[in-house]
Amino acid sequence: MRVAVFGAGAIGGYLAAKLALAGRVELSVVARGAHLEAIKAGGLRLIEDGKETVAGVKAAARTEELGTQDYVVLALKAHSLAPALGEIAPLLGEGTAVVTMQNGVPWWYFYKAGGVLEGTRLDAVDPGGTIWQRIGPERVIGSVVYPAVEVDEPGLIRHVEGTRFSLGEPSGEKSERVTALAREMVKAGLQAPVREDIRSEIWVKLWGNLSFNPISALTGSTLAAIVADEGTRALARAMMLEAQAIGEGLGVRFPVAVDRRIKGAGDVGEHKTSMLQDLERGRPMEIDALVTAVQELGRLTGKPTPTIDNVLALVRRLAVERGCYSPL
Repeated sequence: MRVAVFGAGAIGGYLAAKLALAGRVELSVVARGAHLEAIKAGGLRLIEDGKETVAGVKAAARTEELGTQDYVVLALKAHSLAPALGEIAPLLGEGTAVVTMQNGVPWWYFYKAGGVLEGTRLDAVDPGGTIWQRIGPERVIGSVVYPAVEVDEPGLIRHVEGTRFSLGEPSGEKSERVTALAREMVKAGLQAPVREDIRSEIWVKLWGNLSFNPISALTGSTLAAIVADEGTRALARAMMLEAQAIGEGLGVRFPVAVDRRIKGAGDVGEHKTSMLQDLERGRPMEIDALVTAVQELGRLTGKPTPTIDNVLALVRRLAVERGCYSPL
């Protein structure tokens, strides 16, 4: 099995290291700059449970050096995907599966979803349907990512907690390609449940991200602080209820109540969301995949999103002013 991880940052690097250390797949990574040079010089280093191990992986900046793969894992952020399509293309053979590990609403959402919106392209995450056309939704295996990991320095990944990568075909079938990948991930020490309804799991994670991420960026607050404050907690709840109405209109099942989901976010503690971290570091923010796409789904389903609209306008304006956002 040939597996290439495109985007060997925190999540991609962790997955690549675990698979490579298991020694069962032919693993390669696409990386850049100092990170790439460090991996080439000393391998991909992983700190887990206080112990450092070194994974030998094939690393390259140019995908032409790696050739076609059985699986390509896209571990870059959603807004980085369209600009990378030309680089991804050499990895794709006739039967290559593409595992999408982006947060938020995926570009393939309405592929084999059924209903009147079947085949709809989402402008918020795939303007003009470019990704749909060039990758092809038939290649996709969806994934919801839970591990918390960080890049401590070039070539060094530190695992904080969590090992679960849920997987699922857009059609819901338990195909050979998704079960084979899950098998290898489990043998590498990861949790890789194959879901019959990957969209519902995407929504449960998105539910918190679409509300807590922009509120944290606007206020500079941690999850615990947002939940502890009556006003920001109510704001997040209103956004989540609007999103729940949209999701349920699309057939999504929410297995937990909104207040329990909010409490779970607060229990994480003094944690800065990824959107706040990106803002503080001057990096592009995942606004469209996490918030704008939900607004678009509201328009498509006829569900009002007044709170989401207002928060989106504010966080987008802030990001533009800080040089952390440009529309796709």
